Amino acid sequence: MVYSLEEEQATVTQEGANDTPYAVELKDVYKYYYVGTVAIKALRGVSLKIRKGEFVSIMGPSGSGKSTLLNMIGALDRPTKGKVYVDGVDITKLDDDSLAELRNKKVGFIFQAFNLIGRTSVERNIEMPAIVAGMSRRKRYQKAKELLRIMGLDESALKRRPSQLSGGQQQRVAIARALMNDPTIILADEPTGNLDSKTGEEVMEYLTMLNRELGVTVIVVTHDRSVAEMADRILHIRDGKIVKEELVGDKK
Repeated sequence: MVYSLEEEQATVTQEGANDTPYAVELKDVYKYYYVGTVAIKALRGVSLKIRKGEFVSIMGPSGSGKSTLLNMIGALDRPTKGKVYVDGVDITKLDDDSLAELRNKKVGFIFQAFNLIGRTSVERNIEMPAIVAGMSRRKRYQKAKELLRIMGLDESALKRRPSQLSGGQQQRVAIARALMNDPTIILADEPTGNLDSKTGEEVMEYLTMLNRELGVTVIVVTHDRSVAEMADRILHIRDGKIVKEELVGDKK
């Protein structure tokens, strides 16, 4: 049976689960994809808990299940078996519209390729989640301007096209867009993958600042050990299973 986000949140409130200390919780999650009659087992019994305000990195080789795991955490897909909770809400019970609403309200996405819309302005790119959410034009503009300031970019950048910015600037715009609706969770998929090492370090410093100063839960998928070590924990995934967990907070 599927529910709307409002119905599921009402249940969460009644049961007290909104007081959960976890931003994300997976319980024995399996995910299969089918090619004809052949089942591709992308996730095999993954269980994990990520506390609110935590910074976690996920590492693993190509084909290990990293992207599938990120899709589960970000409510982009449902598990074949198991439970996925985002801020206490069981996403396996939500209908498609409610999943989209949850993503827009609670999760901010950052991608390796920036995923900015080239034919429109930086301002419009940053405002996109708020447009979907129905925020007023004036409020959108003020918030976009403030987020750009937090990301270390001048207000004049709002009227430019993404192509007029450097790669590092584009990724900072993408981070600003991810923050537009005040999400509780930021998911970053190889956020430094298209950047040189110096610019990549700067982007990771901004993500660390958001985590430390604003209390945003940050989850980064990366193949870069130096990037992963900026987190509190590293989860290692291989063949669809979490095989190792490292505490690295004391290394900062």
